[in-house]
Amino acid sequence: MARSEQKNAGSRKSAESAKTAPPRGRGTRTLLLVIALTVALVIAAQQMMGMLPGWINPFAEETKDRSGPVVVQSIRDLARFESASGSYQVIVDLEKDAKFLPGSVRGERTLFVGHGSVDAYVDFAKLASGAVTVNADRTAATVRLPRAQLEATNLDPKRSHVFSTQRGLINRMGDFFSSNPADQQQLYVLASQKIQTAAAESGLRERADQNAKQMLQNLLKALGFKTVTIQPVAQ
Repeated sequence: MARSEQKNAGSRKSAESAKTAPPRGRGTRTLLLVIALTVALVIAAQQMMGMLPGWINPFAEETKDRSGPVVVQSIRDLARFESASGSYQVIVDLEKDAKFLPGSVRGERTLFVGHGSVDAYVDFAKLASGAVTVNADRTAATVRLPRAQLEATNLDPKRSHVFSTQRGLINRMGDFFSSNPADQQQLYVLASQKIQTAAAESGLRERADQNAKQMLQNLLKALGFKTVTIQPVAQ
């Protein structure tokens, strides 16, 4: 009889434990819900902070220029003739994605509009000895002229800007706590490279060669030479 009562008591305890035990998987769902709510609160706080006036927002940035004086590193004379210049615009479409995550979770796509110019010049300092020859009666002159070269791209910071940015959830959270100026630098470098390539393919050097040739012909003819021959020198 005592054994039967002990067995019944054990059965009742098991039943009560089964009733009070949480369903399997409820703890995992609760954890995911907490994480999702935290992420949503962080994003909402970021957006709300951006809408507040600067004097109210505790995270508002204040810019102070503490730069030192400009240090002159070198000054040199130039013997260049700027004979042509081209203006260019490029749209850089830069996308970064994680290998095993969708772009909505971790990824970034940026459209950057770059405006810049490239100058073409002829370096008269590279005129070799004997590059200019004159006939005996000084009526004809021949000039062996170096080919025009391209300057580095001069990207206009006032007109170049980020047009739009799409970020994944993790990227937006990271932007709330830190900034990455290297991303901006990469956009400027890519825009400069693309503009430089476009300048090389647009015939800018040929235009500069022709302008330099025309300038020298007019100059020498004004000095009394009746025949002026410009011979380009390959470099």
